[in-house]
Amino acid sequence: MRKLLMLLSVSFFYCSLALGQETETTFENANSAYNAGQFEKAVMLYKEILESGRHSAELYFNLANSYYRLNQVGESIFYFEKAKQLRPKDEDINVNSAFAQNMAIDAVEVLPKSQVTQLQEKTIDLFSQDGWAYFIILLAWLLVLFWGLYLRNKVPLIKRTFFVFTLVLGMLLIGSLSIAVIKSANNADTTYGILFDEKIDVWAEPNSRAEVLFLLHEGTKVQMLDQLQEWQKIRISNGSEGWIKNSKVRSLKVVK
Repeated sequence: MRKLLMLLSVSFFYCSLALGQETETTFENANSAYNAGQFEKAVMLYKEILESGRHSAELYFNLANSYYRLNQVGESIFYFEKAKQLRPKDEDINVNSAFAQNMAIDAVEVLPKSQVTQLQEKTIDLFSQDGWAYFIILLAWLLVLFWGLYLRNKVPLIKRTFFVFTLVLGMLLIGSLSIAVIKSANNADTTYGILFDEKIDVWAEPNSRAEVLFLLHEGTKVQMLDQLQEWQKIRISNGSEGWIKNSKVRSLKVVK
């Protein structure tokens, strides 16, 4: 019940928006419109903020909720995905996103992954790309601190303790740097998108005379593999691939 109620609410975390006074007023007006049931007006005001170049997890979250209340599946899922890019571990975003996903027609099975792969992905996804950067800075600062304490201390036992801490921090720093590089490469190499049409034919080749392999619907998340003129090659979560028209998919560019 609590999760369902969360879907009907909006977020009011103004500080993290880092907005100017005018934009904050627009955000407040959008929230008021949402709470008054004026969801189309709320969408207009939230998008006005986006068009000014501002973005945040809260803004995407509220916009996605507004589209959900308007039964616009594709838009709702799209903006929940944008919110998850900024806060992948946020419980409210993930719960509400799951509600929106239930509105989508396509229920595509996900290819099974080995335990090693799952562990690797969980480790990489512990933080966002910016989160890993902050964590690395913290580790580097602690490393310098403990190394300085090791050099200055004259008591053998305490000196050895500081050396062990320095060694552990050094290994953590190297490991975190490696993970950050992998995450950055994954973000650069992998692009996802959301489908935006009621019914979408997926062709075997990039032309309308080719065989139609399967049918997809609005709100389905796909991996964008290649582009050829007006065509986009995609892969869905069960591994199936094919070609669709570019106009049928909107890219989820990774937000830093």
